[in-house]
Amino acid sequence: MHRRARRLAALVLIFLAMPAALAQAAHRFSGVVRAPDGQPAAHIYVAIRQGTLVRDTETDSNGRFSVDLPQSAPAQISIDAPAFQPVATTLLPDSPRRIGLALRPASSRVVVTADRMPLAIDQSANAVQVLSSRQLRRTATPALGDQLRQVTGLQYFRRSSTLVANPTIQGVSLRGLGSTAASRSLVLANGVPIADPFGGWVYWDQIPQLAIEDVEVVDGGVSSLYGSSAIGGVINILEREPARAMYALDAGGGQEGTRSFSGIASGTHGPWGALAAGDWLRTDGYIEIPVPYRGPVDTAANVNYQNGEINLRRKFGSTGAAFLRGNLLNEARNNGTPLQKNGTRLWRYAGGGSWNDPTAGALSLQLFGSQEHYRQSFSAVPLNQSRETLTRLQHVSTQQLGGSAQWAKLVLPHLTAVAGVDMNDVRADDAETPIHNSLPNGLADTTARQRDIGEYAELVYAREPWTISGSMRVDTFLNLDAVQYNQTAPAPVVRTAIPNRSETIPSPRLGVVRRINRFVSLTGSGYRAFRSPTMNELYRRGQVGQEITLANPQLQSERATGWETGAEFVLPGSTVVRSSYFWTEVNRPVVALTLSTSPSEILNQRENLGQIRSRGVSLQYQSQPLQWLQITGGYQYANATVTQFAQEPQLVGKWLPQVPHETATAQVRAVSRRWGTASLLGTESGRQFDDDRNVYLLHGYFQLDGYVSHSIGRRFEVYGAMENIFDRSIEVGKTPVLTLGTPRLATFGVRLHSPP
Repeated sequence: MHRRARRLAALVLIFLAMPAALAQAAHRFSGVVRAPDGQPAAHIYVAIRQGTLVRDTETDSNGRFSVDLPQSAPAQISIDAPAFQPVATTLLPDSPRRIGLALRPASSRVVVTADRMPLAIDQSANAVQVLSSRQLRRTATPALGDQLRQVTGLQYFRRSSTLVANPTIQGVSLRGLGSTAASRSLVLANGVPIADPFGGWVYWDQIPQLAIEDVEVVDGGVSSLYGSSAIGGVINILEREPARAMYALDAGGGQEGTRSFSGIASGTHGPWGALAAGDWLRTDGYIEIPVPYRGPVDTAANVNYQNGEINLRRKFGSTGAAFLRGNLLNEARNNGTPLQKNGTRLWRYAGGGSWNDPTAGALSLQLFGSQEHYRQSFSAVPLNQSRETLTRLQHVSTQQLGGSAQWAKLVLPHLTAVAGVDMNDVRADDAETPIHNSLPNGLADTTARQRDIGEYAELVYAREPWTISGSMRVDTFLNLDAVQYNQTAPAPVVRTAIPNRSETIPSPRLGVVRRINRFVSLTGSGYRAFRSPTMNELYRRGQVGQEITLANPQLQSERATGWETGAEFVLPGSTVVRSSYFWTEVNRPVVALTLSTSPSEILNQRENLGQIRSRGVSLQYQSQPLQWLQITGGYQYANATVTQFAQEPQLVGKWLPQVPHETATAQVRAVSRRWGTASLLGTESGRQFDDDRNVYLLHGYFQLDGYVSHSIGRRFEVYGAMENIFDRSIEVGKTPVLTLGTPRLATFGVRLHSPP
């Protein structure tokens, strides 16, 4: 009996000692993973293999990982994380190792804009550029609109900074197609159109800076999927989604009385998530008129704005989610004289849900809308800028309601089908009060409605080495219930009803990608696209400086035909080069046609011109020759001219207003964990003309911007930036008085954020 007890006790002791013995025999394999800027790469999956044994782990918030393995032999580690190049290396036991990640080439990043479904950039027949939130913040300006100028070929109607420009001259274009107040490129936020529904211009300050995740820029016509305005391309601003508990604050200031504050906070609880963000910015601005031409009425152009956003999201298992997002903007601007001012109050909202089932496919639904009030005052100023007379007051109220539904499914091996429908309804009232001898003198009021309903379908075949996409969209565009009321006191009010009009517009597109090998891909695409005139172009009289533009209720939609071909090369040193030749012809383009000029006034009329054409080449370049060094850049040559206009044949061959033939950008970024970040951005633009007759020449320019930042601990970062380091004079417009762009401007600030 005692012998049995002793045996049992020995077995118990052996059993209890086994974990300790095994622990003594185990060997620790560990390391720390860091992003290209030296910051910890948190929550990155790491696979460690030793013989046939494989262990998976995840980096913690400090980028650290560790695994115990029974043998002392070297282990193989592999890391494959989104946006970073795969890593495969060897780990030795009990020898922690630092592992640095490098960004993937742009060709392997996934985008959703080009084909309304997730596709890698090298699977898209369109030229695609993606700017991350880090790239946007590492520029010398706090304004999103100016940060996007690093995209080669992206242009606004004028060269003014979006911080001081009147909103009505902030139309955006790609591929050298030009713009007026309205954009010939579509601007979205999370797939929802955010251009002004009345005028087509863009409030670039409506989305909080810290809420922006990425910006995708797609060149080339994609009306086959997105409808009106997508002639030159699409800009899609992707916002952050509610995630783990985090926060960030950014406070800055600088010359010209510029000060700003931004904040964001996010958190989750079970299936629920919430995010709140907001901006406040104020600048005293600068006088745009050069010193030799200034007069007593010239004052600084500036802006004071606040925005805010709330984003709520709920997940339903692993297949469904619902969201609700609201956004507010309050903006006030001085436009360069005591009497010329404008202000905007804008509320946007969107809500919807998505559901993804392997059998039925992916379905997404959303509703969106906006409510806007826009006010502006106009004045007359003589050429010597000596006095100012108020001429008109304007108030535009706009209501927008829209929705979309989309379904996508892999219907056959390698073949995906996408189908959807969009609807957008806009109602607006443009109330204007003419001023005569400083007193109201009657009224000019227009109420109108626009509706666009579009149905689209797409098939995408993706099987190495081919990707072929074909899509078709049909839009029914209606102008409804337009009524104008005019009165010159003391005469009675005259009511004029404008007949309803509708257009049915088909937009086909075909894109092909052929990968020759893993280093070379060839692309080609052909398309039809369109842009319908905005209510601003149809009914509203506009003014910039002393340049007056009259509306035209008889305008028809612009129709575009285009094609592109290109090649992408993946080279050593994480280098990607993409070149394209593009050709786009636009029939019936809406332009501001000059009626008369005088020393004190330029009078224009909106008209459908005969035909314009933009053709040229573009080059995009991205490289990371060293782990701490990134180089990006691009060049575009666009020969954009008038090709037909029977009424005024003397305009044939003239350059499109505000479109240079050559533009180029180059940016160099150095990132060091010890020293911080430094970047230089150079932008060059050739000469261009400010008018359709090519009389008012605006000379080319080169601008260099700089940015530096340094982290202090894990929560703080200080930064400094300077726009236009060489203080070059950038000619913006001649209306007919010359105006200039941003002078040298320095800013600095501090960021506080939750630990990575």
